[in-house]
Formats: sequence, structure tokens, C-alpha cells
Amino acid sequence: MADQVPLDFDPPVRRLRALLLGVADEDLTAPTPCPDWTVGDLLHHIQGLSYAFAAAARKAADGPGTDGPPPQPSAAELPPHWRSRMPVLLEELATAWKDPVAWTGTATAGGVTLPAAEMGLVAMDEVVLHSWDLAQATGQEMAADPRILESLLEFISRGPERGVPGLFGPAVEADDEATLLDLVVARAGRDPRWHETGRRRRPGFTAPSTTVAP
Repeated sequence: MADQVPLDFDPPVRRLRALLLGVADEDLTAPTPCPDWTVGDLLHHIQGLSYAFAAAARKAADGPGTDGPPPQPSAAELPPHWRSRMPVLLEELATAWKDPVAWTGTATAGGVTLPAAEMGLVAMDEVVLHSWDLAQATGQEMAADPRILESLLEFISRGPERGVPGLFGPAVEADDEATLLDLVVARAGRDPRWHETGRRRRPGFTAPSTTVAP
């Protein structure tokens, strides 16, 4: 069914689930590329967006995270069982967007209603960018399907370079050797070199590998 929809959430969700396995308890208080957010805050946000965008795909206007702006991320609100619960929520998110109906009409998340196809891109952007944030903050490797990155770069580039509050920050210049992932990250307002000045990679650690469809 994935080939009947514009974007397949399975590869990025598998990658994010693998990254979750690499988060140590001591990482929860570490900084992230998201200003003022710790890893624990970021995980709380990822949990919320999983609920909200799955509900958006199902056209559930009164689902969690659909009728108003998301709450301020807080590590204190992260449930103790997040390691077992979040992979399930992410899988539910991927499953919801496999339904071609999810991409038709309109969809609502965070109190905002958009054409469903655009909401799907917003959801994909959130999954991929926050996967990058988590990888950088915890010293793990990040990979993404080039086809998805190309779609996200085109989507983000439609917006103003000064950014869109609550979605993208002001665009950051990427260097001449930037990868496609670097270009997406930079256009969304993140510094692709953040790990050089933020949290350095843990030597010898790589997240469990996942297979990305060719």
C-alpha cells in the first residue's frame, strides 16, 4: 500500500525507533540542536507529535494534539515507560499515513487545518528533523532516504528563508560539501555542524542499523 501514497513513513520511523535504542539514561539531560530543549524534552515532543499526526491522518479532529497548539515539551512529563511506549506510537503514526485516504481532503494537527498532503509533509518533516536532533544530541549516526529528503527540501524551500515560527527557524548556510541531509537541516534552520560545538559523537557507538528501501 505504501506505493499508493506520496511518502512512505516506514523507513524514517524505523530509523527513529533505532535511535531510541541508543538513548542512555544520562543522555536525557543533554542539550539538543533545539534551543533550550534537553533530550528528555525532545522525546516528550516526539511522543506528542506521534499522537497528533496519527490522529491527523485518521481525520480525528478531536484526537490528542489536534485541537490546539502542542504543550511546551517537558522531560518531567515523559512517562517512565517511554522506551516501550514510543516505538508503538511511532509505528501507529506510520500505519496511519499508509492509508491513501489520509492524504486526501484536509487534516488537522496542533489546532491548524491544512490540505492533507501538506500535513503529511509537515509530519514527515517533524519525524526526520527530530531524528536528526536526537542523533546529534546522543552521538549517533543519522541516515535518511534521499527521495524523502528531496521532497522535504522542496517543501521547506517553499517557505521564507527567515523561517516559519513553530515550524522552521531562519535558514542556515550550508558548506560546499553539504550532503542532502545537511541541506534539509540547514534550510530548516539548524546548523549541520552542531555536533562540533554541541555534543560530540560517542566514540565507537552506532545505532542499530535499519534497512532503507532503495
